[in-house]
Amino acid sequence: MSQSEAVSSGAEAYEAFQEGSRLLASSDHHAAAVALERAREIEPGKASIREALGRAYFNSGRFPEARSEFARAIELDPVNDYAHFGLGLTLTRLGDHAGARRHLKLAVAMRPRDEYRQALAKLPERP
Repeated sequence: MSQSEAVSSGAEAYEAFQEGSRLLASSDHHAAAVALERAREIEPGKASIREALGRAYFNSGRFPEARSEFARAIELDPVNDYAHFGLGLTLTRLGDHAGARRHLKLAVAMRPRDEYRQALAKLPERP
């Protein structure tokens, strides 16, 4: 790939990411997923794209896909507190409370936001 092709594909990925982010903000989660999937195809190693796609999937009720995207975002950027939070919420929906607790605790430790603490507090007590 030439340098100009790389710049062009990077610009295309950025535009798709921006479109997906705008659609997420307007709560059009299904359309956001389509745009963000396009961005992921172009730039599969971008944690920000993976996190946003995880959010779109989560808000669309596509929890297995959300789990995969949040987990990949964490692999790419282990200190992404929001990806840990998103994965924790997703694991809660999938019934994996131990996994959810682990990721929500990490999110709280990285950035002690009320939203993160509340999600952790809502988990059922350990058996």
